[in-house]
Amino acid sequence: MLYWLHQITSINIFQYITVRAGIAFFVSFTLALVAIPMFIKWAKKKNANQPIYELAPKSHQKKSNTPTMGGLVFLSSTILATLLCVKLDNIFAIGGILTIVLFGLIGIKDDLSKIVGGDNQSGLSRRSKIVLQSVAGFIVSVLIFFGSGISSELFVPFLKNPVMQMELFTIIFWILVMVSASNAVNLTDGLDGLATVPSIFSMLTLSIFVYIGGHALLSSYLFLPKVSGSGEVVIIAAALIGSLTAFLWYNCYPAELFMGDSGSLSIGAFIAYMAIISKNELLLILIGFVFVLETVSVILQVGSFKTRKKRIFHMAPIHHHFEIKGWAENKIIVRFWIIALMSNLLALMEIKLR
Repeated sequence: MLYWLHQITSINIFQYITVRAGIAFFVSFTLALVAIPMFIKWAKKKNANQPIYELAPKSHQKKSNTPTMGGLVFLSSTILATLLCVKLDNIFAIGGILTIVLFGLIGIKDDLSKIVGGDNQSGLSRRSKIVLQSVAGFIVSVLIFFGSGISSELFVPFLKNPVMQMELFTIIFWILVMVSASNAVNLTDGLDGLATVPSIFSMLTLSIFVYIGGHALLSSYLFLPKVSGSGEVVIIAAALIGSLTAFLWYNCYPAELFMGDSGSLSIGAFIAYMAIISKNELLLILIGFVFVLETVSVILQVGSFKTRKKRIFHMAPIHHHFEIKGWAENKIIVRFWIIALMSNLLALMEIKLR
């Protein structure tokens, strides 16, 4: 809406992505900051509380009365701010909005099932969730692959040139990236604010890559893949970062509200989407290192127990391992934030070290 305003007035600043991204951030932040307290009050009246996993550390039982589905609020704020600031005829922007909405709906369905059922086992089955995520990923991937003209080249971090053309296999690869990232953020969301800050770091890093990729001169100068029109997605990222910042005000330890699957699944998918359109699918391993660490810990734990009947960690995901070892929850959270910051700074070095 703001973009079209500069065409019918003399206010030319609205044509700039950076200006509209800044506005989107503050609009989304304000909307979420105002709406979240009202949502918490409503959720407590409706007993929309987070069911605590029965095998989780005992300290988590005190969180059983904490409202969940915070993702519903900050995603709504993100969409409203995005609709105000983004060019709605941009295919990459449409893909970004679609990613947030589709994966958000899957998360909402899962959260509602858990709340109604009263336990974590009442949500979507692992198989059903992956199928739905794959369908959502397929819809977004097909839209971008055939609608945007984006290349099917695969880039390896720290190399200037692509290593291969994936052709139609690109769609399968992108689905895998989106499903993996979506579930990785979901696994990480086990402590207060643990997934929120690394998600913000990841989107900030990817916003830089997306902005450069959408800028003809910058992408050429820095030898980064040029993806014309992709810069509009920075506005969506700014809106989501803004609403997540407001959410963190209530989600930091001790949390007054959890994001639930409605938030974590959508955040992970959108981070993957940003990596896809900036041709950083493999660099996402470093950008989202905390999410990768959490996921790998689960894979190793399950694999070890099935093959050797022995556990590698006291409990997986790995943040629970440190809880059982006696680390204070807020110490685990902040240390994981530091790891996320360091990994993203390393990822940003890839811009010049090519």
